[in-house]
Amino acid sequence: MPVVVEKASAVTPEIVDAFGLLIPQLSSSNPPPTADQLADIISSEASVLFLARVDGRIVGSLTLATFRIPTGVRAWIEDVVVDGEARGHGVGEALNKAALAEAQSRGAITVELTSRPSREAANRLYQRLGFVVRDTNVYRYTL
Repeated sequence: MPVVVEKASAVTPEIVDAFGLLIPQLSSSNPPPTADQLADIISSEASVLFLARVDGRIVGSLTLATFRIPTGVRAWIEDVVVDGEARGHGVGEALNKAALAEAQSRGAITVELTSRPSREAANRLYQRLGFVVRDTNVYRYTL
């Protein structure tokens, strides 16, 4: 099934509804974003919200964040989610390839992401795309 990836340019009821279905598949502890929150993401120069469609229906999303720091342009892939019914058909790969191309066009030299070890298929995909596991500590401070 052909996958079409697009950059979200405006919030629509379709996008809000899609996130209502996708985010619970990604996180049980965070609610889906509101229309206003999605608008903030879409309008930010630091982020690109990618949507994947199959047969015209939104079946996945990925957010690419890019920002400049003193040592260069950083790029992070965040909140990758593919609807359970569409997994295994190249949706995640298409989203990641679109994000990598965008990161390169924005001047990033590397792209970072994190993935839970339990997401075995996703981890295999990232490695197949050329991501390398880093020997580093990831810290989180909860505010």
